[in-house]
Parts: sequence; structure tokens; C-alpha cells
Amino acid sequence: MKLPRVILADDHTLVAEALCGLVSQQFDVVATVADGHALVAAATALKPEVIVVDMAMPLLNGLEAFRQLKQKMPGVKFIFLTMNEDPELAVEAMKCGASGYVLKKSAASELLQAMQFALRGKPYITPQIARGMQESFIRNPQGTSHPRLLTSRQREVVQLLAEGKSMKEVADVLKVATRTVAFHKYRVMQDLGFKTNADLIQFAVKNRIVMG
Repeated sequence: MKLPRVILADDHTLVAEALCGLVSQQFDVVATVADGHALVAAATALKPEVIVVDMAMPLLNGLEAFRQLKQKMPGVKFIFLTMNEDPELAVEAMKCGASGYVLKKSAASELLQAMQFALRGKPYITPQIARGMQESFIRNPQGTSHPRLLTSRQREVVQLLAEGKSMKEVADVLKVATRTVAFHKYRVMQDLGFKTNADLIQFAVKNRIVMG
């Protein structure tokens, strides 16, 4: 019997290896990746049925990678496996079309259950966070959403700069010219009225472009 194909995305090697051992009995693990850009590339090439992704990923956070892939592969099932217990973030993920939101402190069986639910078209949310999500939705039914003023590429540039990379390093990651990065940074700073890099970093953290 052919096992469903899955990609695991986590920037902690030990976690990724443990996940691989956990899910490989029920799923065909076709790749493990350690950053959001690698996830987008691997998923585009390998066409998995399920992706398990950490929310806090370097280079491109899990939510942004999810948004990009959902446009390319609307049928893929995304399970967020994260330490982040912010119910507003969970609401945002599910509103964007995620199939599950599981906390890393949950039992291992919960992740497998979420993955099986996803294949059957049923969403799964860790019970500890579900109540908070209901309260968050009641308070703010529109959700937090991502900064609408920024394009996808601008959010990528902001994350990389906020992670402490130079403009040349950002250009290398995105495979663009340094002047292109400088242009994106200039536009963001101008449009949002920022004067310093500290303003940019604070914005990235507040809007969950960079996640701890």
C-alpha cells in the first residue's frame, strides 16, 4: 500500500529527526528541510500530500511559506507544529487554509491524528489552544492578518533584515541584486514611516514576520 507523501520542516535537527522517526510508519517522508525557502523549493518539486511545518522558521517563516505554497498547491494539507500558543496566530493559520495546528508539547499521537484528519479533509486543533482561538475570534472576527501594505517579497526582505542579515546576504538568499533589496527596504521604510532599522525589527516582531 502506497503511503501518503509528507515533508517535514523544522530548523532544529533533533526535532526533525524525531519527527521523521515518528511519522515514517504511516507516511512516506520525502524530505526534511530547515528553512522556509527550502520548504517552498522541496514542496514544489516533490508534490507531497501533507506538510508538517514549524511556525518559526529562518529565512522565510512557516506562515509565509504556507501562503506561497497554498497558491501553487491548493490541495496540499498543512499542519503547523509549533511552540507558539498565541491563539490569534492559530486563527490566522486556519483562516489561511491550514489543516491543523498542533503544539510541540502535545502527545506524539496528536500529530499523527492531525495528519490523518487532514487527509480526510477534517481540521485538527490542539484542544489546549482551541478555547483561546474561540475567544480570539469573538474579540476580533477579522483576524490579525498579515501586513496588507507589504508584498510577499517585501515581507521576505523584512524577515531577513530583521534576522540580522546584510543587504548583500539577503540578496544572496533571494537570488536578486543587492540594489533590488535596497529598493524593497527603502519602499517599506518610506511607506510605513520608519526611520531606523530598530523600527523595522520591531515591526517584524509585532506583525509575526519574525517569530521566536
